Amino acid sequence: MKKSIYDLLSRKGGAPLSMLTAYDYHTACTIDEAGIDMILVGDSLGNVMLGYENTLAVTVEDMIHHGKAVCRGAKNTFVVVDMPFMSYQTSVSDAVRNAGRIMKETNCQAVKLEGGAVYADRIKAIVEAGIPVVAHIGLTPQSVNMLGGYKVQGKTVEAAQHLIDDAKAVAEAGAFAITLECVPAALAQKVTESVPALTIGIGAGNGCDGQVLVYQDMLGYTDGFTPKFVKKYANLHEVMLEAFKQYKAECENRTFPTPSHTFKISEEVLEKLY
Repeated sequence: MKKSIYDLLSRKGGAPLSMLTAYDYHTACTIDEAGIDMILVGDSLGNVMLGYENTLAVTVEDMIHHGKAVCRGAKNTFVVVDMPFMSYQTSVSDAVRNAGRIMKETNCQAVKLEGGAVYADRIKAIVEAGIPVVAHIGLTPQSVNMLGGYKVQGKTVEAAQHLIDDAKAVAEAGAFAITLECVPAALAQKVTESVPALTIGIGAGNGCDGQVLVYQDMLGYTDGFTPKFVKKYANLHEVMLEAFKQYKAECENRTFPTPSHTFKISEEVLEKLY
């Protein structure tokens, strides 16, 4: 049975939630089969699926396209779809309109947007429209140019207090969950204890109410840079690379396809051809 927002909220302070990204039907099916609690169709698809340098070029249409596929594959898992850059920053009305479009066209259960108190009015309006919201504070990739890169957030007294204030503001606005990205573990624990919303950490220690990772990172799907907070549970890049190399070699030396991979025709038919 499909997990609901109330199923998730009942886990606050209890058994931590698991969340992974997904961007396609097959991956969503596998994550769903594994019993993962939540799927995030992240705008990280710009990096890992579309090859962009960052997430800024991702569009609402991109999110809907990938979100539809994921929602078709997630039978039980709660699906959250990211609101991409400039889909909510421009105005409250744009935020509600785009959130509604994403939910209606993908059949997801919630949307996620980056930013703290400054976007509390957007969160409030989206929630009042009947759309559950996950907020995202700490390192916010859509603000990478303002932040000066991908850096740990909240390390000074002022920055840490600002992060706590942001968490309280988005929770008060109606966000049922808050993603904390690249935040010191002790600060993330304090935030978790300060708000009624669920906290979902990525590089924020194990004191949060849940964890999220990009599935390509945790599966070792690429051989590029791996963030410190990622644990690799597999090395699919190496497995896939070796398989592709073997396939290439067997094509070239004609050891593939073998007779077991081919179809037959009778000699009688062949003899009648001209």
